[in-house]
Amino acid sequence: MTNLTSEQDKKSLNFIEQIVETDLQQGLNDGRIQTRFPPEPNGYLHIGHAKAICLDFGIAQKYKGICNLRFDDTNPVKEDVEYVDSIKEDIEWLGFRWANVYYASDYFKQLHDLAIRFIKDGKAYVDEQTSEEIAKQKGTPTTAGTDSPFRNRSVEENLDLFEKMTKGEVADGKMVLRAKIDMAHPNMHFRDPIMYRIITSHPHHRTGYQWKVYPMYDFAHGQSDYFEGVTHSLCTLEFEVHRPLYDWYIDQFADSSYRPKQREFNRLNLTYTVMSKRKLLQLVEEGLVSGWDDPRMPTLCGLRRRGYTPKAIRDFVDKIGYTKFEALNDISLLESAVRDDLNKTAQRVAAILNPIKVTITNYPEGTTEPLLAENNPEDPNAGMRRIEFSRNIYIERDDFMENPPKDYFRLSLGKEVRLKNAYIIKCTDIVKDENGNVVEILCTYDPDTKSGMPQANRKVKGTLHWVSAHNCIDAEVRLYDRLFVVENPSDDERDFRSLINPDSKKVMTGCKLEPCLRDAKPMDKFQFIRLGYFCVDKDSKEGALIVNRTATLKDGWKKK
Repeated sequence: MTNLTSEQDKKSLNFIEQIVETDLQQGLNDGRIQTRFPPEPNGYLHIGHAKAICLDFGIAQKYKGICNLRFDDTNPVKEDVEYVDSIKEDIEWLGFRWANVYYASDYFKQLHDLAIRFIKDGKAYVDEQTSEEIAKQKGTPTTAGTDSPFRNRSVEENLDLFEKMTKGEVADGKMVLRAKIDMAHPNMHFRDPIMYRIITSHPHHRTGYQWKVYPMYDFAHGQSDYFEGVTHSLCTLEFEVHRPLYDWYIDQFADSSYRPKQREFNRLNLTYTVMSKRKLLQLVEEGLVSGWDDPRMPTLCGLRRRGYTPKAIRDFVDKIGYTKFEALNDISLLESAVRDDLNKTAQRVAAILNPIKVTITNYPEGTTEPLLAENNPEDPNAGMRRIEFSRNIYIERDDFMENPPKDYFRLSLGKEVRLKNAYIIKCTDIVKDENGNVVEILCTYDPDTKSGMPQANRKVKGTLHWVSAHNCIDAEVRLYDRLFVVENPSDDERDFRSLINPDSKKVMTGCKLEPCLRDAKPMDKFQFIRLGYFCVDKDSKEGALIVNRTATLKDGWKKK
């Protein structure tokens, strides 16, 4: 029995859930819920697809139905098995599992038989006009179209020509099969839409050269939903004007009262990025990013490589919700979601990205001292780890200033700071190179200020993170930021490629990290104390650690 939401919880339902609950209350489809996620295997999934995935699979989960994965593979020119595999991987990574895997190509024979039925019923004809001629004679939203000169061909002639198309006896682009509906219809999609086109030059990723004609999306999609038994076909808003045609096609052949119900929701658009497959492909092909999984890309594989978690993405989608109005969502909400998740789960470690050496002159040479550091203050079960203190340590270069302003609370000549989990130190002198650059900081430490010692609670205003020079490891750290410098690059008149943020990727070498990261594996996630959240990159090798910044600790763009 499907569970319906109680009256008190109905206010929190999104409008799609409200539709589903109403359908269930009315006994539509005998209470059966079946959805589908129908990607085209012509590219990698991005964060926008994650919104559709969460809805399609989420509705099925909530109402104890099933969600199938169906690849709408009707265009062999752009499709590849590489994309099929990546889509499956991304869906599973997000935390969902389909009931069945289907392909539109599973139905090529059924769809072809249906096209022949349309021809025999006088509802389809073969048109020999060029694509430009067909577009021109469709008219405009305010003026009716004009009939094709081939519109009134006999059924026999149409069947003969469609058979020749099917056998590959007609060159690509020379003929199409069109539905015969109404060239004066106010909905432009009803003005004799194309049902089939010829493609002989590219093999299909599943059927090879078996087929020479391929169905158009509008003809294949609704029928595939019908063949599978989909109850709720959930699409983004641009398909709302296609819905009447979706219904019309099914009405021409359906032999029962069952109908899949198409309903539309708003797409996910993000600030400081682009979602267009064409533009994302340009970024990859022109080498403006390192690939589909470049951590600056909005692709799911890019977000995964950057260190985003499935929970963060699902939480973000849940927060922005589903409406009937297009909106531009602030990317800071996505960044906030990953901070919230990693704050609870990521181990804290010290990392020095721009190191400067500190020598503690009154600490004995050749001596190391074990100290304890908390792994995650948000998780009481995370425990402690051992770190080592020594005479020589590294701190961030930015944490020292020779001539600081009045409100500077980090290290400077004559000033004290606390080293996290260790002692209070005081700067006594500095060492400069021949160009006047500070290359070493000389300090003394107060041995009574370690945790548990008499002066441990002595007040100092600054606390610095550090690593011990004797056992730290070197690493390359890649600092990623937003890919574009303008909030809405898709709405800018300039070439979107000219709007790429030159600081979207900074590579820092010679960084010094705690030794506990020596055995870190790709996708391991950490919070670098005071710096942000980081993830081990897949390019890492033994002895050559590479780490990507997932997000800063706070939203620095608000200040900018």
